[in-house]
Amino acid sequence: MAEENYHIKVMSKQDLAKAVDWAAAEGWNPGLHDIESFHAADPNGFLMGFLGDEAIASISVVKYDNSYGFLGFYIVKPEFRGKGYGLKLWQAGLKYLEGCNVGLDGVVEQQGNYKQSGFKLAYGNIRFEGFGGGDEPEGIGLVDLNELPFSEVQDYDSAFFPTERHVFLKHWIGQTGSSALGIKQAGKLVGYGVIRPCRNGFKIGPLFANDALLAGELFLALKSKATPTDNIYLDVPEVNLAGVALAEKYSMEPVFTTARMYTGETPEISVNRTFGVTTFELG
Repeated sequence: MAEENYHIKVMSKQDLAKAVDWAAAEGWNPGLHDIESFHAADPNGFLMGFLGDEAIASISVVKYDNSYGFLGFYIVKPEFRGKGYGLKLWQAGLKYLEGCNVGLDGVVEQQGNYKQSGFKLAYGNIRFEGFGGGDEPEGIGLVDLNELPFSEVQDYDSAFFPTERHVFLKHWIGQTGSSALGIKQAGKLVGYGVIRPCRNGFKIGPLFANDALLAGELFLALKSKATPTDNIYLDVPEVNLAGVALAEKYSMEPVFTTARMYTGETPEISVNRTFGVTTFELG
């Protein structure tokens, strides 16, 4: 490794755009407008490794607070792999998150390495692929999240994430080109979801609901925002059997899996009401 020429910097938004392009090349299919939401979550939580002036490696280490962080975007350009550059970036990222319980969604080929770094398996996630289209259900209490007091969305979201994430969440539900819908019953939010445009088709995430019936109605409402020829994707915790059944009911096919892993104890979040993960990159 040409260590004297290798240095690590906090990413600018332009650097983050490059990392998103690398993620697309890896087949991760990022959202078209994710950058603003990601960067807002923690502007210091995106690191890039440079060899001279050339960007060659990326990692995100978003610190939501002093107790919890999430790691993603761990990519080294193919021609620079196996030379130690990624390891130095990894070490810098974990140093930034020192003292935090750190989560990640690890691809299969890296899970052994993550275990060696102290990450423990919590459960697997399955990415399902299907098609959009269909009609929006009627009479179920659908609401546009952006027309609700944000505190209502934030309060509901708190059951599904280990710590407060209001900055990220506000950007996420207002993301360009997305639709953010909830269901209200008896004056209370009982589920919400977001569908957003990606490099290929659309992703639904999150999809949170109090039960499988509500999740199904929300899924159909979000699915209707895409056309019947658009691919749609849903990332389901495999331990949520009702979520897996929902994807299968609408003829979605599994396309790959990840492992949710943590350095500390698995947080007490409502996985059984998580029918779709928000995003593999930021948890």
